[in-house]
Amino acid sequence: MDSALLVSFSEKSTALLTNILNEASVCDITTVSNAGEARRLLIERDFDLCVINTPLPDEFGGNLALNIAAKGITEVILIVKSEHFDEISEKVENYGVITIAKPISRALLWNAIKLAQATHKKVQAVQSENKKLIQKIEDIRIIDRAKCILISHLSMTEREAHRYIEKQAMDMRISRREVAEKILRTYEN
Repeated sequence: MDSALLVSFSEKSTALLTNILNEASVCDITTVSNAGEARRLLIERDFDLCVINTPLPDEFGGNLALNIAAKGITEVILIVKSEHFDEISEKVENYGVITIAKPISRALLWNAIKLAQATHKKVQAVQSENKKLIQKIEDIRIIDRAKCILISHLSMTEREAHRYIEKQAMDMRISRREVAEKILRTYEN
């Protein structure tokens, strides 16, 4: 994890949490003292991790955690008083928010950060795979459109249109999608 947003009203807690984040190899740590500042920052940029030490002066912090987690980009650790732990944890855990009860130990927070890091890596891998699959689907869609044009304009069969696109791609040393895009530009104008 490269970047973290730390939202904490307590200066003492901010210092402790910043120290632990530094030990966990988080390089870029931004600290704010309320939810409003955090929301403004999150509009401007994304963070890998967000640690929210509740309560905050302008709201409790649970809704902020839910809003951040809903984006699916940032891992969220929510630190709450032990008397609120069960209630808050039940509300936020379905969104992937890691909840920790106060008082917190250094080891517990360290483990939560490591868990968030592992989760973040897994989410990034899934997002990367998702982008690849979306690209493949788009490629197939464009190639199929080009095949349909070849079938309708040049009276080819589906097999001939498929073979034509593959042969052109091999001969010209370009992708099948690029061949399909050229066909679309030629016949759709």
